Amino acid sequence: MSPTGFTLSPAIAVMFADLGIPAGPVLRAAGLPGDLFVHGPVTLTPEQFYRCWTAMEEASGDPAFAVRAAGRMSTETFHPPIFAALCSPHLRRAAERIAVHKRLIGPQRVLIGRGDELHLTMRWPADPVPPPGLRAYELAIWVALARLATRAQVVPTRFATPDPPAGAVAEAWRDFLGVPFQRADDAVVVFAAQDARRPFLTENTEMWRIFEPDLRRRLADLERAESTAARVRAALIELLPAGEGTATGVARRLALSGRTLQRRLAAEDTTFQGVLDATRHALARSYLDRPDISVTEIAFLLGYDDPGSFYRAFRSWSGTTPHRSRALP
Repeated sequence: MSPTGFTLSPAIAVMFADLGIPAGPVLRAAGLPGDLFVHGPVTLTPEQFYRCWTAMEEASGDPAFAVRAAGRMSTETFHPPIFAALCSPHLRRAAERIAVHKRLIGPQRVLIGRGDELHLTMRWPADPVPPPGLRAYELAIWVALARLATRAQVVPTRFATPDPPAGAVAEAWRDFLGVPFQRADDAVVVFAAQDARRPFLTENTEMWRIFEPDLRRRLADLERAESTAARVRAALIELLPAGEGTATGVARRLALSGRTLQRRLAAEDTTFQGVLDATRHALARSYLDRPDISVTEIAFLLGYDDPGSFYRAFRSWSGTTPHRSRALP
């Protein structure tokens, strides 16, 4: 378990076998031990995990590898928190449970929108950026989960990422999803209200009661091990675009008093302003790598009231301007 890593179960070996991909060569190509999964669950950094995914795509020789992987998903390839969600009465409740426990298996966060439709947004660490196929695959898990649990061909009303595929790969995704793959600033999947409440045939209250205490214990262990600065960074990534990245807003999100938040950060030899500046700088670097986002838009995504404030802050971090930084090779 790690707030900054991906915890992989040995069950991932089932995915390799189902897809006809030799695990050892793929792992070695990613710079990882070929017997990585022999000794039980392992935790990889995001960079290691992304290399592993890229090596799988290359070994498959299939540009639509992510679609094929999503289509072959089964209960054997799910992690315990997601497998436990199959015990839920419907997809909305499953999403609520996964949103709480997702950090046990990776640094992504799941945001659930308001309204009758089930609007799910996946947020990833700003750096490094996940491979496009992996981002789509992780989003497609929700579609696979809904279909597996209901035994119905559930079709989302929207499926979008910042880097949608084109050509034959886009068509392959459309065949799998039943809707076009769209572009959006975040990775988003939306389900109609009736599908969000469609009964899970896998509902099992007794099994959930068995799973829940262990998941709760593991989450408590993770939170004890996770630094306050890391929790503040995660909260800021969510709150900054809404203009709520203040000490008060973060303390409220973490269920802490402002004084307690500042005291815990001081115990880690940092301050809220220090974490805020570092988070904004990292996010700015990531956003500047994307030509589809203007510098003015980046300023507002980072919670600045005007672009001038962002320019001044960026110069203090890097000694140059955002435009010049973007122009550098």
